[in-house]
Amino acid sequence: MVVRATTRLLREHRRRAADRAFGVRLLGAAAVAAVSAVPFALVLVLVEGRWRPLRALDSGAAGRLHRTALDHPAWTSALRFLSDWVWDPLTLRCAVALLTGWLLYRRAWRLAAWSAVTAVSGGLTGLLVKLVVERARPSLEDPVARAPGFSFPSGHAMTATTTFAVLLLVLLPLVPRRGRVVCWAVAGLSVLGVGFTRVALGVHWFSDVVGGWLLGLAVVAWTAWAFEAWRAESGLGRSEMTEGLEPELTGTAPER
Repeated sequence: MVVRATTRLLREHRRRAADRAFGVRLLGAAAVAAVSAVPFALVLVLVEGRWRPLRALDSGAAGRLHRTALDHPAWTSALRFLSDWVWDPLTLRCAVALLTGWLLYRRAWRLAAWSAVTAVSGGLTGLLVKLVVERARPSLEDPVARAPGFSFPSGHAMTATTTFAVLLLVLLPLVPRRGRVVCWAVAGLSVLGVGFTRVALGVHWFSDVVGGWLLGLAVVAWTAWAFEAWRAESGLGRSEMTEGLEPELTGTAPER
């Protein structure tokens, strides 16, 4: 009995220490992602402004897709519905908020913290870069859509990247193995689709979308690293990305 009690106390002490380190790493990872986003964005904007091939790619893609949008109003309406409702950042953030609430209900406290911090830090990072770069949106004759604020990076693209990454990495343990390929495909097509709609509607340059994807991936990578470090230090072991961040989520007490 004494040995068991001592072992349990040591395990609980180790878990509390890992929790404290996890919180520090999670916030630190978000801060590093935010700070590293600024020089990254500035470099990309300088490249966009001086490197002629990229400028030609941006203007060429915008021009061709804009002409297509003007010639096919029904197609354009479908793109606007997807961009303004299905893949709108508010819709995606609500999905993450609901997921976080469900994780709290399941008492998966650390995974809920990871979900919330990833979503919030992604949004703040994108806003920070927009304010620093102040890149103007495309100016097209007879625009089919309008959007407020600055252009780089695409907030829609970045939010889609962080949101679908969170949904995948949290919910994969609950999906049968045969269905996981479908989940990855849906997430990938959605992220790509968001980027396409923003360029096709003429509210972003192609490089804005690429910047949003890359910054979103950077945020997810940093916060996922912090979560994996907590798992290793708490004795749970590292998880495979194909299995989700917390394979124990299928159990009744995932983090006990």
